Amino acid sequence: QVRLVESGGGVVQAGGSLRLSCAASRSIFSISPMGWYRQTPGKQRELVAHITSSANTNYADSVKGRFIISRDNAKNTVYLQMDSLKPEDTAVYYCYANTYPRDSWGQGTQVTVSS
Repeated sequence: QVRLVESGGGVVQAGGSLRLSCAASRSIFSISPMGWYRQTPGKQRELVAHITSSANTNYADSVKGRFIISRDNAKNTVYLQMDSLKPEDTAVYYCYANTYPRDSWGQGTQVTVSS
């Protein structure tokens, strides 16, 4: 497993931008995929974006064209650039890593988009 610490959440107006960071406690070079999920009260956690070790990405339809996931293996960090934010993007965002013997999750960071 790996310890993941998210940062960069906050309150932003609709149309604004935020960049989330996920710092890992060890090398992420071989971890694939890593990604971001989000959750709102009463709903299941949902995938936002994944990125593989070869930097292939996939996104939820709701964020395509607005969010970009990236990774910096030298810094053991995964990022989520969020542009054109909408009120419906409001959620707790969790960093994820596909690790053995079980998946690793961060503690979450709150993103609130005001209308």
